[in-house]
Amino acid sequence: MTKAKRMMQENIKLIDLIIELVDARAPLASRNPDIDELGKGKSRIVLLNKADLAEVSVNRQWMNYFEAGGCHVLEVNSRTGAGVKGINHVVQLACAEKIARDRRRGIVNRPVRAMVVGIPNVGKSTFINAFAGKACTKTGNKPGVTKGKQWIRLNKTLELLDTPGILWPKFEDSQVGMRLAFIGSINDEIIIMEELACDLLNCLRAVCPDAVTARYGIEWRENAADMLTEIARSRGCFLKGEALDLKKAAGMLTDDFRAGRLGRISLERPAQQTGKRASESEG
Repeated sequence: MTKAKRMMQENIKLIDLIIELVDARAPLASRNPDIDELGKGKSRIVLLNKADLAEVSVNRQWMNYFEAGGCHVLEVNSRTGAGVKGINHVVQLACAEKIARDRRRGIVNRPVRAMVVGIPNVGKSTFINAFAGKACTKTGNKPGVTKGKQWIRLNKTLELLDTPGILWPKFEDSQVGMRLAFIGSINDEIIIMEELACDLLNCLRAVCPDAVTARYGIEWRENAADMLTEIARSRGCFLKGEALDLKKAAGMLTDDFRAGRLGRISLERPAQQTGKRASESEG
């Protein structure tokens, strides 16, 4: 992570625009505060990626939130390509002053150079491939696939710099780390999945309790551990004999959430920020 941050610092002077991908289900938790410091003075576009997995009305609230902070915002789904065609227009809007300045200086046809940033597993490489219409970068469903920088020339007007996902070294708010684990931005191999599943159940009980009961055909139990047990039983997750396989049930639950099989769920809402503007979180 330190090496990746240093590389971004070295290249920031070369770029005109920062395109930041965030997970629409948790837009603030999935923003790296280091990127705000690195990107001071640069035009900004925030892409609410995986927008199809978050609630429609909450996506709109987040768009208003980031626009109030001076960012251009767009909903996208990198996996299907939804919304990606609109990015060229937004790039031109975000860099209008730069383009006009170049023209006054007699510089024409100089492409906008944009750095694509975001935390691990937020979908940067998948987005670039969808935007370019071809496989330009490696992709994967686990954090850390992009190892170094890659310049991709999309057309005469735009070049993209892909960068590795960066997580900050310490979470001041434990809820942030928990939400990142829910959406898969922290490697599952270092997590106790049964505990993560219980935390996820507590979260889902607060924001969308009906989604869980509808998916697994069970009623809510007194605590999350009992609920996970019921999910294991309802889905036939057994070890040898009659012992329940709670680890398998935990993996099933988190996979169902990440894939949207529980429905469109937003883990964060702008109203929870007690009126803070996006710009206040950027410095």
